[in-house]
Amino acid sequence: MNEILIHDTGQIEADYYLQTHSTNPLLKGETIGAAIRAFLAKTYLYDSLFSVTRVQKRFWDELSRPINHNSMIMLRTQDLPPIYEENSCIYIFTREILLQNRTRIGNRPMMFEIPAIEAQDIDDETEFNVTEMLMLLRQQGKLG
Repeated sequence: MNEILIHDTGQIEADYYLQTHSTNPLLKGETIGAAIRAFLAKTYLYDSLFSVTRVQKRFWDELSRPINHNSMIMLRTQDLPPIYEENSCIYIFTREILLQNRTRIGNRPMMFEIPAIEAQDIDDETEFNVTEMLMLLRQQGKLG
């Protein structure tokens, strides 16, 4: 995919490129706008942006070792340090980053947190069904 992005960014010159995916249909235009504004306000600190979802659950590795918690101290999950999942909803980057790093994420990226519901991704039939139900709830005004 990075080679396609390199090709595409070579077709039209721009200071920054924004990428999102059609498999995130609950992502709001307002959220994309907020991400753009947040990034442009801090380009002196960051060279790229990617969206994330905050996760505060107990994670374990394949050897049954705790990743983000002490299994002897059972904190409430709300009190665990957050881990951020790259949710593939929004990327802002430059062509130079693509060429140098072969990825959309630069050396000084800004993580932009978005709500988990907006980050709902469709990669399989179950996720499609869940997203479809959430879309119906949104259309009925029962989901923000």
